Amino acid sequence: MRYMIIVKATAETEAETGIQMPDEALIKAMTDYHEQLAQAGVLLDGSGLKPSRLGWRITFSETGADDRRTITDGPFAETKELVAGYTLIQVRSREEALEWTRRFPNPVGQGRAAEIEVRELYELDDFAPSESVERLRDIGVGGA
Repeated sequence: MRYMIIVKATAETEAETGIQMPDEALIKAMTDYHEQLAQAGVLLDGSGLKPSRLGWRITFSETGADDRRTITDGPFAETKELVAGYTLIQVRSREEALEWTRRFPNPVGQGRAAEIEVRELYELDDFAPSESVERLRDIGVGGA
């Protein structure tokens, strides 16, 4: 079972005044945590994301047979809906994922308000067998 630990953005991580880099104490806490995940053999990936002002969104409009795409450059106003980083783990159960996420360091620094969200990823085995699912498996998508 794969789970994504999603670090929610804050006003500080989305600030217009330069990129707010974490201090050494937070980098150490995150490094220690990710090192434990790696040693346990459950870490698949993890990274921080640059602020939304450096990104964009593509919106698909209902237009009949084809999708119209609109590109909107960041920044995006609703920081509580944005992702600032993630850690991807593979564990044997929901309970194991919960235990690991309970140990996740505060992503903005000790004693400050923050939020992480945890979501299970779909696996290819969750879908009915089909040619398309097998093609995804062949190219290594979906945890194959």
